[in-house]
Amino acid sequence: MNSSAAEKPKKFEIWIIASRPKTLLAAVVPVMVGSALAVSQEIFEPLYSLIALLCSVLIQVGTNFTNDLYDFMKGADNKERKGPLRVLASGMVSPNEMKLAIALVFGLAFLLGLYLVYTDGVVILIIGLLSIGAGIAYTAGPYPLAYNGWGDVFVFLFFGIVGTAGTYYLHSHEFTTLSLLVAVPVGALITNILVVNNYRDIEEDKAAKKYTLAVKFGKNFTRYQFINSIVISYLILAVIFIRYDFSYWVFLPFLTLPLAVKLIKMLYRFKGEQLNKTLELSAKYAALFGLLFSAGMIL
Repeated sequence: MNSSAAEKPKKFEIWIIASRPKTLLAAVVPVMVGSALAVSQEIFEPLYSLIALLCSVLIQVGTNFTNDLYDFMKGADNKERKGPLRVLASGMVSPNEMKLAIALVFGLAFLLGLYLVYTDGVVILIIGLLSIGAGIAYTAGPYPLAYNGWGDVFVFLFFGIVGTAGTYYLHSHEFTTLSLLVAVPVGALITNILVVNNYRDIEEDKAAKKYTLAVKFGKNFTRYQFINSIVISYLILAVIFIRYDFSYWVFLPFLTLPLAVKLIKMLYRFKGEQLNKTLELSAKYAALFGLLFSAGMIL
């Protein structure tokens, strides 16, 4: 057997790479935390959360596919990139194949979401359409959010507020101040994943005219943004404990504090491809914080 043929990834493996599996924790955490809040109030419906999770993951994958396509078309992804492998830039997938995959993934998310629309009404339809639309508009369209400094806002809103409070809405049929507060740490820490990504890619993004906040305001601003998101996430725990009827278990996420300190040190010390480790650890940190937060609310 030809060794180069043996090393070439199979089509299924290529699409797994394209989905960016390490980023999918960002789709899981909001549903997990929103569901945990519903469990704590004894209004949890497992099927609602399961479908919400599937839709969230599909929308994340569709957004990743769209990002891959349009970053490649605009020159932001090339052979000199410092980040993980991109299937279009490496020639593994053609633009037409990616366009078809985007339509299929977002289409499946929409079809699955129709069950939630049937059970919970038009609000869920609006949330679903906005989420899909924002996933496309992140890098596509006449005013791509990621190229105009709105990527961080998009992630905070849709992976934090919409994903978490929206999941809680499925069970409670209402948005509450508590559900919005609970969503803040989720959005802040998932946004930090993007912050590290943009921090690493400042020079490449600048060359590609991708004006992220990191490009616009520089490295010092980006570091402070990262740190502030972490601080706010821990402060929210105190607000929830003081204002609402939760036990001391809600402070469980403070167990992640050493990891937070490590990430901040990495952001200051690492450069270039080294920051891929920081990126991966930021995703794991957000997931661990969310898991402990969920457990704390339930306990």
